[in-house]
Amino acid sequence: MSDFATSRQNMVDCQVRPSDVTDLRIIDAMLAVPREAFVPDAKRPIAYLDLDIDVAADGKAKRHLIKPAVLAKMIQAAAISETDRVLVVGCATGYSAAVIAHLAKEVTATEPDSALAAIAQRNLASLGYTHVTVDVAEPVDGDHAHAPYDVILLDGATEIEPQGLCDQLRRGGRLVGVFAATQPPRATLVTRSPSDFGNRVLFDASAPVLPGLERVPEFTF
Repeated sequence: MSDFATSRQNMVDCQVRPSDVTDLRIIDAMLAVPREAFVPDAKRPIAYLDLDIDVAADGKAKRHLIKPAVLAKMIQAAAISETDRVLVVGCATGYSAAVIAHLAKEVTATEPDSALAAIAQRNLASLGYTHVTVDVAEPVDGDHAHAPYDVILLDGATEIEPQGLCDQLRRGGRLVGVFAATQPPRATLVTRSPSDFGNRVLFDASAPVLPGLERVPEFTF
């Protein structure tokens, strides 16, 4: 077994499984996707650590792969089926989209950094994920053109209510992400019913805030 394959197995055994991730489809997906392929070469040695890994080029705004266990638990809460259309918001270099591609019928991923979006598309294509599309878009915008979606995953945190994204869910659809408007931040599941939206707190979690989903500073006099 290669060093990276061993690290991948350790990630699953020591981070993902102990976090109550019991869906074997997710376990298999995280064992199958080479996380090291989604980080810069210099950071490959830390690809499987319990970290939010900055994958942006030097001098660019920080963009991250979020912690493996946080990602896995959110994907499990979304209850993705093989017939679902999924939107991944803020995909960075595409790792989360690759994992979800093992579960869903179709995946659309958005990324505001055009250079990272190109890297994500290249990564996903090189690994054979032909049913994943990457578009350049701000996280707050989602993907109106191809909505509604069965599942929307925020690949990071939001400090504002993402109502515009929730509106892109079909009836019965689910949005999951780290909601950081209050402390502590919590992974939260939003479900759309025929007439309303319901929120359910899942677990305490931290993740970098996605661009454009930051809290607007309040001015005091």
